[in-house]
Amino acid sequence: MAQTSHSQVIASIILHYMDGLKRGTRLWYTDYKYWKKGGLVMSEKKQLKSSSQIIKEQQEIYDPNDRYEIIDGIRYDLKPSPIIQHQILLTELYSAIRITCNQNGIIVVAPMDVKLDDRNTVQPDLIFIADENVHIIVDGIIQGAPDLLVEILSPSSGSHDKIRKKALYERFGIKEYWIVDPVLHTIDQFAHDGVKLQLHATYGKGDTLKSDRFSCISIDAASLFAAIARF
Repeated sequence: MAQTSHSQVIASIILHYMDGLKRGTRLWYTDYKYWKKGGLVMSEKKQLKSSSQIIKEQQEIYDPNDRYEIIDGIRYDLKPSPIIQHQILLTELYSAIRITCNQNGIIVVAPMDVKLDDRNTVQPDLIFIADENVHIIVDGIIQGAPDLLVEILSPSSGSHDKIRKKALYERFGIKEYWIVDPVLHTIDQFAHDGVKLQLHATYGKGDTLKSDRFSCISIDAASLFAAIARF
């Protein structure tokens, strides 16, 4: 391959870039290699992305107005933004679990896809993955059943969270599932017994939520719901 001067390479890049701007496309260059003598040469140029590839790339950018879940192959749209009480409770729950369980696993909040299989992808409000289960995180994506999932009810999600998603989590063996009610100020704690998600306890003001499976968890329900008392 003939050696190319640094100035020639830069000039070539600028010309191709300007040409790409005129045609509304992007050009990508990689694999600039140095010869043993230190000369800069350009090896292969990647092919221009086709228009369909560019469109696909743009669609993969997160759009808060296009949040949805897929359960048994059916798409269920999510509202782009929950109300303030929902988000405050989520923040308080995350903080409470992180303080005591940060050394025991990973705590993540929505929006974060959980891909249970090819026909089921959900976005729980809070996700806890124990250290021994972190292998389900593959290439930055959760692909498998986390240990604990939490859903905070909203006016539009009651039956979806209580019935449809509970049945789904039960089927995939989620160890614990909590349903937080910001109106009644309660937390329903479901634990998987190997067959079903059974209601283990319901916590309200004056109670401390603990878990037989996750000993690091200890949440004061009164403090949790006090954060939304002003609204």
